[in-house]
Amino acid sequence: MNAHPDTTSLAELLGIMARLRDRQRGCPWDLEQTFATIAPYTIEEAYEVADAIERNDLVDLKDELGDLLFQVVFHARMAEEAGAFAFADVARAICDKMLRRHPHVFGDQQVADSAAQTKRWEEIKREERVAGTKTPSGGVLDDVPVGLPALTRAMKLGKRAATVGFDWPDTAGVRAKVGEELGELDAAIAAGDAAGVASEMGDVLFSLANWCRHLGVDPETCLRGANQKFATRFRAVEREVARNGREWQSYGAAELDVLWLKAKGGSAR
Repeated sequence: MNAHPDTTSLAELLGIMARLRDRQRGCPWDLEQTFATIAPYTIEEAYEVADAIERNDLVDLKDELGDLLFQVVFHARMAEEAGAFAFADVARAICDKMLRRHPHVFGDQQVADSAAQTKRWEEIKREERVAGTKTPSGGVLDDVPVGLPALTRAMKLGKRAATVGFDWPDTAGVRAKVGEELGELDAAIAAGDAAGVASEMGDVLFSLANWCRHLGVDPETCLRGANQKFATRFRAVEREVARNGREWQSYGAAELDVLWLKAKGGSAR
């Protein structure tokens, strides 16, 4: 196993990307792509990395990390063609950022523990925003990406606001807020207010995401787990339906509940 960067392989990858985008000899599909058209693939590859990690499949993780690296190379190549920056500039920028944000490792500052480091990390990021490196206004929420999954962005918005003291004082406060938002949702439903239902449901989800933050769990991970749990149990019900040789439509709600409980192993969870 080579623990050191293989610059030859990286150079080869950059060369492959350049050839794919070559106007005379390149790939028609690759030549048609833009930042906007490639962005969904970048997001998809990041999720596939997360999926390999959740499955603890390190062989697949190696491949998925390669796919994600290719996305970075693709974006950097298009930027180089536009005269904006190249892959080397991307690498230099992240090196500079890591050096700047770890003064306790690469400088003479000290931190007591990981909690103190997290606080210092946010302080440095706030200093960068105020300095205008990304957002001239230096607003607290300015660089929380709009393109994040909504639950993740909700948690990050809450976390960022908390850095200046705008937060619930404790977990119980967030739980009370969830109850309050559910009450407002019930009222909108009772009133037949479709727009209000959508708005209040958003508030419920936002509050739930921040409840997750206070509980120290990631909402996207929680929901992915619930999705997988549902899919696994539903497939078990599906197999029972097929084994019994009956059509879905012939089952009543009570019968399906029995199959569902069986799929859950009789557990109420």
